[in-house]
Amino acid sequence: MKKLGTNDDGIAADGLWLLVRELTGIAEVVVVAPDREQSAGGTAVTLWQPLRIRKARPVVPGVETFAVEGTPSDSVLLALGSLIKDRIDLVVSGINSGLNLGDDIYISGTVSAAFQGYLQGYSALAVSAKSKSEASHQIAAKLAATLAKRLNASPSSPKLFLNLNVPDVSLDRIGRIKVTRLANESHINTVTEGNDGKRNYYWLVRQRLNGNRDRKTDVWAIDYGHISITPLFTSLPARTLPGMLHNLCSGLLEELTTSTV
Repeated sequence: MKKLGTNDDGIAADGLWLLVRELTGIAEVVVVAPDREQSAGGTAVTLWQPLRIRKARPVVPGVETFAVEGTPSDSVLLALGSLIKDRIDLVVSGINSGLNLGDDIYISGTVSAAFQGYLQGYSALAVSAKSKSEASHQIAAKLAATLAKRLNASPSSPKLFLNLNVPDVSLDRIGRIKVTRLANESHINTVTEGNDGKRNYYWLVRQRLNGNRDRKTDVWAIDYGHISITPLFTSLPARTLPGMLHNLCSGLLEELTTSTV
């Protein structure tokens, strides 16, 4: 089975290709991603103009690669609706350069790309790591590939939509892998105003609130050095999903550590 790799940071983003390199160790991968950065694009889909694509040169040799003049959601819809002829079994979006926690997911292009895959009936992973942290990006890539391999081993399992976030610590300092829920009111949005001499302009500023005391949330897990895995938009019974996810994640950190040594 093939995996679809995508992102919102654009086709040339290092995080995308770090992720793809790990995924090619377990399966064939096709990359379909925006031709430029589309961060914070949310679930935007292009409806009122045509979309254009081009074949792109892959950073990882042998990976079929397409650049899309559109949003992350456009990229996934084009991939699944036209570009990939064989059936895939997983959509993986990332690695986003920056965490996607709490209410970030509602504007995140990374999460939205994975969401489109989930809506089309596929399991999907959105993968994010601390901006400019090489260590957390490496861990995130290996984690995503390890999870993908485990999902392959259980093809009859319900489709999952998971949001993965990795803290900015080395692998030997990660506490645990936590199955979490989204933190509420995790950010504040403010508007600043200026003038360029001709007219007023405005900046939208998004800031994360300090700390979170709820130990079950993604923000708390990251703040205390844990990996956060949050199930999103699932219709499974609440009492069933956490148990299944805990089984999926059992021993995952140890396997990740062993494969890195």
